[in-house]
Amino acid sequence: MNPWKEALLRIDANLDIEVWPRVENKDRVTFAVCWNHPKKVLDGYPNLKAVTSLGAGVDHLLKDVAIPKSVKLARVMIPSLKTQMGEYVLNAIQNYRFYTARYVDQKREAYWSKHNPVPKEDCTVGIMGLGEIGSAVAEWLLVNGYEVNGWSRSKKNIGGVQCFDDSGLDEFLSRTNILVCLLPLTKETSGILELDVFKKLKPPAFLINVARGTHLVEEDLIYALDTKVLQGACLDVFEEEPLPANHLFWNRPNIMITPHTASITDPEEAAELIVENYKRSLSGIELLNEVDRELGY
Repeated sequence: MNPWKEALLRIDANLDIEVWPRVENKDRVTFAVCWNHPKKVLDGYPNLKAVTSLGAGVDHLLKDVAIPKSVKLARVMIPSLKTQMGEYVLNAIQNYRFYTARYVDQKREAYWSKHNPVPKEDCTVGIMGLGEIGSAVAEWLLVNGYEVNGWSRSKKNIGGVQCFDDSGLDEFLSRTNILVCLLPLTKETSGILELDVFKKLKPPAFLINVARGTHLVEEDLIYALDTKVLQGACLDVFEEEPLPANHLFWNRPNIMITPHTASITDPEEAAELIVENYKRSLSGIELLNEVDRELGY
C-alpha cells in the first residue's frame, strides 16, 4: 500500500482515499494531497475544496492553472522539517569550514594536503527568509555559536538575530559571509540569487540554497565562483530536477550537490495535520497553514 495512504488511514480508518491515477469518480473528490504533480492532473474535479502540498513549498500549487481560485491551498509544516533543515544547513557550513569535499577528493587521488579551517569569525550567516523554517534554522545556528543575520519582507524580531527588512538588504549582505536562501518562491524572489547580490557579501563568501532552484541565476553562480566572488556553494535545489548529467555544476569541485534532500516530509508525522485539514475543508473553516495566494506563501 502507498505509505501516505497507510499513514492517513491509521489516523482515521474511515477515510475514503484514492491514489492517482486510479481515481474512479472525480465527482467524489473534495480534497487533494500533492507534490510536484503532473500538469492538468487536477482538471475536472468539480467538488474539490482544498489542496495541500506535502511540504513547506507551495509554488507547484500556485502555478497550476488547473486549480480554481476558489480552492483553498495549504502546506505541511511539522517539527521534523525544521529540525532536518537546521541540521542540513549546519552540516553544509561545517563542510565548507573544514574542507570536507576537498578531503574526499584528496582521498580519491591519494593526495595528502592540509587546509586551515575557515575561522568562525569569518562565518557570519545571513538567512534570507525568516518564516517558520528560516527562524528555526537561525535559532539552531545560534545554539551552535554562529553569528546570524536575517532578512525578510517585513522585519522580524528573533532574539540574538540581527534582522533586516526590504530596505536593509544591502546592509544585510555586507554583514554576511554565508548566505542561506530559505525564501518562498514568488515573482519578487525568483532570480534573487544573482551576481550583484553575491558581490555585496562580506568575503570570504559562500552560498547555501535550500529553497527553490529558480531563486538562483545559475550563470551568475558560475561567474561568481570563477572570479572568486564566492568561495563555493552548497545546492540542494535546481531549476531542473533531477539535475541533467551534462550540467556544468557537476564538474565544479567547489559546488556541493545534494538531490533535494535537505528536509523530507515524514508521512507518519504529517498525516494528522493532513487529516485535520481535510475535516476543516469539509466544514468550510480556515485550514491550518493555509496559503495566501496574493503573498505566494
